[in-house]
Amino acid sequence: MGPQSHPDETRTDIDSSRRRRSVEPVLMDTYEVAAMLNMSTSWVYREASKLGLKGYKLGRGRNAKVLYKRGEVFKWLEQQKIH
Repeated sequence: MGPQSHPDETRTDIDSSRRRRSVEPVLMDTYEVAAMLNMSTSWVYREASKLGLKGYKLGRGRNAKVLYKRGEVFKWLEQQKIH
């Protein structure tokens, strides 16, 4: 028994508890957005603000990472549906 385990917990209780705690990521990076939309990353950088997607810049300079809210990307995509 490890230092953090509880005597009443079995291995399956611990595993299922970990699965329940997994959280869907809220943010997507530019590469993920581009892959999902089947577009280039340069297209995403160029068109994101026109599409209403607000980027969140983490870091500085050339190595800064731009992230987008997953929900906003899916919302925009849903609006592109042809009726």
